[in-house]
Amino acid sequence: MRLLIMGPPGVGKGTQAVGIAAHYGIPAISTGDIFRTNVKNQTPLGQEVSRIMADGGYVPDTVTNAIVADRLGQSDAGEGWLLDGYPRTSGQVDALDAELARTGQALDAVISLVADTDVLVGRLLKRAELEGRADDNAETIRHRMEIYSEATDPLLATYRGRGLLVEVDGIGTVDEVAARITTALDAKLA
Repeated sequence: MRLLIMGPPGVGKGTQAVGIAAHYGIPAISTGDIFRTNVKNQTPLGQEVSRIMADGGYVPDTVTNAIVADRLGQSDAGEGWLLDGYPRTSGQVDALDAELARTGQALDAVISLVADTDVLVGRLLKRAELEGRADDNAETIRHRMEIYSEATDPLLATYRGRGLLVEVDGIGTVDEVAARITTALDAKLA
């Protein structure tokens, strides 16, 4: 099974990715985790990413695409995977399509966790308070939501057009949302 998971900040995408991957016996692959691990370990990639981020830039698609292609080629991903945090641009969609075509694979589904913005803002404000993140205020959080939507809506439209999109209500307990996801995926892939 080859899956993508998408959803706005605060919807619990990372938590659900780990559970879905465990349920289906595939690795959850988070590009954010890959970058953080490389930065922490001061690998050549980590040093490059640190430089880019220190200058206020974004990691270029060419770097991200190469990292993902390398990770998908590792032995534990041979029977499938779940990507979290990738693709984020139409160029990354094209690169993933090319990599899948090169390896004779295809996506099975794209999970989109959906939730009311006001609920997510409240959730993120509570998390910011608990974690002492003074820079996370309602205005900042809503701005991040707008950026996410602007970047992701075209990708979701692409996958909807391909018949791959599985939209799931992302509000509820972790177990409730997980059950909705597996039910929807099992129905789609049956």
